[in-house]
Amino acid sequence: MGAAGFGALLLLLLLLLRAAPCPGQPAGDTVFQPSFIHMSGPRVNAFFLGNSSGVNFSIILSPRDAETGKLQLANCSGSQRAGDWNLDVTPGVNISKVTVSLSRSLELCLPNATECCPSPLCMVETLQVLACRGSVMLAQLLIQAEIFANSSFAGNVSENATIIPNQAFKPLGSCPCNLTAGACDVRCCCDLECTPDFQQLFSGSCFPGVFGGDVNPPYDQLCSSQPMEYTPEWFPFLCVQSSLDNTPFLGYFYHGSISTPKVPSFKIPLQTSPGKPFTGYREGDPIVTEEDEYFTVPQQSMAGQCVGNAPVAYLHNFDVKCLTNLESYKEGLPHDVRINSGTADFIQQNVVYRAITDRSKFITESDLLAAEVLCQNVTFAEHYKFIWKDMNIEQVNVTVFLGSLCDGEILTQRFTVEFLSLNSTHGEELFENPGYQVGKPVKAANLNASDPLGSLNIWQPAGRGLCASAADRPVLFGVDSYSGCILEVDINEDCSFLRGNVTEKLNALIQATHIGKRHNSSYTDLSDWVEIIRLDPFSSNVSTGGLKGFCPDIPANLNIHIIFAKVGAVQGIPLQEILAVQISYSTVLWQFQCGLGCRNTLSFLPITASVQFIEVPAQPPPPVTRYQKIYAEFDCNQNEVCWPQLLYPLTRFYTGEPYSQCLAKGLFLAFLVLLATIMSNPWFSKLWSR
Repeated sequence: MGAAGFGALLLLLLLLLRAAPCPGQPAGDTVFQPSFIHMSGPRVNAFFLGNSSGVNFSIILSPRDAETGKLQLANCSGSQRAGDWNLDVTPGVNISKVTVSLSRSLELCLPNATECCPSPLCMVETLQVLACRGSVMLAQLLIQAEIFANSSFAGNVSENATIIPNQAFKPLGSCPCNLTAGACDVRCCCDLECTPDFQQLFSGSCFPGVFGGDVNPPYDQLCSSQPMEYTPEWFPFLCVQSSLDNTPFLGYFYHGSISTPKVPSFKIPLQTSPGKPFTGYREGDPIVTEEDEYFTVPQQSMAGQCVGNAPVAYLHNFDVKCLTNLESYKEGLPHDVRINSGTADFIQQNVVYRAITDRSKFITESDLLAAEVLCQNVTFAEHYKFIWKDMNIEQVNVTVFLGSLCDGEILTQRFTVEFLSLNSTHGEELFENPGYQVGKPVKAANLNASDPLGSLNIWQPAGRGLCASAADRPVLFGVDSYSGCILEVDINEDCSFLRGNVTEKLNALIQATHIGKRHNSSYTDLSDWVEIIRLDPFSSNVSTGGLKGFCPDIPANLNIHIIFAKVGAVQGIPLQEILAVQISYSTVLWQFQCGLGCRNTLSFLPITASVQFIEVPAQPPPPVTRYQKIYAEFDCNQNEVCWPQLLYPLTRFYTGEPYSQCLAKGLFLAFLVLLATIMSNPWFSKLWSR
């Protein structure tokens, strides 16, 4: 009974509230919801609650009274358009949607533009929306509009080309110091947003020159310009008579054009042109095909992955292995592509195809479970032999090994490139150039042992990368390398034993005491070798105080520095010799890394070996002579005036024309001067009159 009485009382209270008019509104059951809106965009919506049949909606601009500051009284004589404002009403049963929208643009004005916003605060107005039945106002909606101009760009953007104006005739920016949009930049006198009152504050300290908007300042070579503080010595004798429109400062900018995106490609410019034959290959030059493209063979990148379209460099041997499967297998460059020999001639590859009989050397993993699997005949290995002479390629022999690769198998492809001299016998090259060539192994020797054959290697990890299963490969000349492996260390490992174990594994890479200066160094001639300079690792006596899993000064990094120089050339190929080899160690702090729950007592210590080749001049530069010290003003590299180049076109420094033509023109000019001197002499006129 109490609950029913409370419900009836609540219902009566709601009816009383529904019947009461809103404050400031005429009595009745019609009202705008909401009755006041602060508008910051070009469109706003409201709702008219009540029966809208026979109701007229209108919008008016309500200016304030200049004396009282109050809004003027509104009447029902308005329409659904006032100034730049439109009123749209969507009628309903008891609810009608009222939309007020702005019909003008909100973009900031550009120079000489109309129908736009002259300032960032584009519009501040007060609107009234009235609902009237006849001349009786039923409801009123008050809108305070405060709208800012759009700051976003609404034009068309081209992703393919950017049109840059030609700065030879039109500066890229007429006011470079105007950095803040919609505000005055101090000391920027060309900023149009600075009022005259603001400009008076810094009119005497404006930014000068091009940065201050003065794109055509008078330059010192102009005859009409005032003398400058630092005037060249030749200024009084030479000057330019021109208008300020023809200024050299515009030439300092980039010559405008259309900038198009560049797609990276292995296309290269034509190296042959009519009348200009191909001059041959030099060491390291990419080999070119008949279509003026690079001749490519898969090679390993710096990240260790195989790159299928890597160019082959002249006289650079390599032997790489690449992993692939049937899904990701791709054929390489066709073998019918002709190669530029180096003399604008093209040679065909001699290709021999062979079948693989033992697939176990190439298939590293097989997951064949189904009875029927997809198989395909693919390339297992390719061996290229380039026969060269001087700077040209004489012949290309290719051996291709084919085999069957099935789905689920992982194939280890092998690609080798070898350059052999034309004077080779039985596949073994007679090294006409005794120096090292890039990519060939560095020759090492142990001259203190009965067997002088030595080795200089770095790691080639496999599998999990552990040192126990890591293989090694020789150090290649001119190839900076960085490799390493992972050593398993127990938490209870003794620090002294750990240092000795790491040092032993690093020293196992260098089974040599000397390095050959040249590739053909003789074991019987000690002058052909350089001794390896060893900097032993730092022996630490720091006590860990019984701490487990903590060892300082572990020599975990082996640094091999090889210094070489180019001491000459053989048939255009540089003769490179090794001058010195130094080996040093870098220490690290090993600390046991606790895994999840610290249940494992083993931790990992990475140890690395790096090889760096450093090129130095073959001979030290000549010392500065006493003449150069005293007469430094005659040094062309240190002075602006170079007296030795006074007759520049007749010297070797001038390369604009062949030296023979320059010499002939110089002699002819000297002859004319001598002839004019003779003819101007008085005795010549007397002789001529006789």
